[in-house]
Amino acid sequence: MLRRHTIASPVGPLTLYATDTALHAILWPGENPRRIRLAEAVDAPSPVLDDTIRQLNQYFAGTRQSFDLPLAENGTPFQRSHWAALRAIPYGETRSYAALASQAGKPGASRAIGAANGRNPISIVTPCHRAIGSSGALTGFAGGLDAKRWLLDLEARHRR
Repeated sequence: MLRRHTIASPVGPLTLYATDTALHAILWPGENPRRIRLAEAVDAPSPVLDDTIRQLNQYFAGTRQSFDLPLAENGTPFQRSHWAALRAIPYGETRSYAALASQAGKPGASRAIGAANGRNPISIVTPCHRAIGSSGALTGFAGGLDAKRWLLDLEARHRR
């Protein structure tokens, strides 16, 4: 059974979705329901939700730089590969979509990388906020560019 819980955070309310075995999504207010398709969920606790809340609070406090959570990523093999590449970007660093495409061995696939970024169901934990435009400009983010900037600034302040 999919469970959900909404938490207050420095970047606004986040709704977490998990089963007893894995985190499925972290969604922003007003998200387009077609961006991430989820089964019906109930407001109920789960150990994975509790652990996610604890780790997110540590992240927002600047004391956690990576997450250790079981993830249920529903996506294509290309999307899952890109999401793994996002998790490999070190805390406090960014990569351009073009650099991520080259890293994936598909130098012409910047748009596909951007589309995969846009389908990331597990914001913050899978740090799509670390993907930026080739010029260094902040580009699309489900939580909005102000939230993206806030997350990047948080990481810049606490990077070891």
